[in-house]
Amino acid sequence: MCGILGLLLADEDANVNQMLFDGLTVLQHRGQDAAGIVTSERGRLHLRKDNGLVKDVFQTHHMIDLKGNVGLGHVRYPTAGSSSCAEAQPLYTNFPHGICVAHNGNLTNAAELADHCRKDLGRHINTDSDSEVLLNIFADSLIKGEKQDGHDMVETIFAAVETVMKSCKGGYAGMYLINGIALVGFRDPHGIRPIVMGTRKSEKSANGEGLVDYAFASESVAIDTLGFDLVRDLEPSEAIVITMDGKVHARNCLPKEEVKLAPCIFEYVYFARPDSIMDGISVYESRLKMGEKLAYQIMDRYPDHDIDVVIPIPDTSRTSAVQAAYILGRPYREGFIKNRYIARTFIMPGQETRKKSVRLKLNTIKSEFAGRNVLLVDDSVVYLTSAAPPIRYPNIYGIDIPTRKELVAYERNEDQIAKKLGCDWIIYQKLNDLEDSVRECGEDPEQAYESSCFSGTYVTGEDINSSYFTKLHELRNDEAKLKKHEATGAAQMGMPPGSHNGCENLSNDKRGSIAH
Repeated sequence: MCGILGLLLADEDANVNQMLFDGLTVLQHRGQDAAGIVTSERGRLHLRKDNGLVKDVFQTHHMIDLKGNVGLGHVRYPTAGSSSCAEAQPLYTNFPHGICVAHNGNLTNAAELADHCRKDLGRHINTDSDSEVLLNIFADSLIKGEKQDGHDMVETIFAAVETVMKSCKGGYAGMYLINGIALVGFRDPHGIRPIVMGTRKSEKSANGEGLVDYAFASESVAIDTLGFDLVRDLEPSEAIVITMDGKVHARNCLPKEEVKLAPCIFEYVYFARPDSIMDGISVYESRLKMGEKLAYQIMDRYPDHDIDVVIPIPDTSRTSAVQAAYILGRPYREGFIKNRYIARTFIMPGQETRKKSVRLKLNTIKSEFAGRNVLLVDDSVVYLTSAAPPIRYPNIYGIDIPTRKELVAYERNEDQIAKKLGCDWIIYQKLNDLEDSVRECGEDPEQAYESSCFSGTYVTGEDINSSYFTKLHELRNDEAKLKKHEATGAAQMGMPPGSHNGCENLSNDKRGSIAH
């Protein structure tokens, strides 16, 4: 899971650097492994990316040089590829025009597409990142389209996005910055990964008419924070092309029979900020519903329960815990103090890292537990700690749940899980209750959701027993990740993963730095 942001300002003399920095900071919860920004200044691209948090990657001298009125930003949480900062985004290819991509999600056929790029298209794929595949397939299609007599650039862009969507399988949302031509937002045919569009009035006008600034983002909270008005979510299979003169073109790139909206349910459970609106649904309101339905299930199964207090595992589960306490008629208490300087532990690479960080992240207020029967409410029990259904299956659309054996619910029932965790009993949210919690906050009572990590049913058709999942486990389990890191030069020199390994610095223009 990653956070993406794209901006196009009508004023060519304006700079997007500070807005991208602020927007990525708001989206930092979506990825804490690496960050990057690319800007376009009258045809010249400026790029800065590296491992680390937004506040650490971009220093003052970087920000000064990130000039331009158009740009992309990205915060990474690695699922495919590695943690090398060479795979930090945005990614760039120089031909044609100079194209950059910022992408959130995961391609399930990335390996086959990488081979296709190398063998059939003659394009070099240098990393294991599926984002590089998205970039090169788009670039190759754009080249071929521009060779056609009398081609229209906007139509050529739509055709290139169509090629991407017909070729790429999985869940993805992203943006292309085509230098000097357009900013393009796109979303996969199932709308698994989120992306929204916003606008605001520009301070610049032309011929007496006000101009418009445009934004794309993973979540509406970034749109709000930057002072834009939320226009809408992109539809599944939709691409929106905004040319540099501010003209907007939108199109669904695939026929209706190949398109069905099925947003990722885990966004509402865990990843998204509660103040975001996703596909017209308030994340906060959906989490209240989750707590309500969980409480009713507790009363149904344990009518004589002896719960004294309800305590959340901070932060995401607070909203559900408040509502559960209200329905149960029990006091809500804060029993854990969170260290704000520890990153989100679920999205950390490696179980040992996660366990160590949890110990540093949370400390108990012992008086809230002493002599009491405590109901702990969490958003999801994943690796060892649920108000969502049991997570029993890998997620293949951009969430780092690659192997079933790493999950506490793997081949265990509720009693066995409770024993493993050392608690009296555990109740999971029913999957239909979880989905209804989100549906009831929207307008479509029949809305489908991508909930494969709970159900084992994948909207793109993968079979849990296929060789794909065997290969996924071999490549992405914690032990495999550790071995991959240990083989790097950075590890052998005692440096952090991917430290300055292939990262592109901002000052690509060397004309002013020739040695004498």
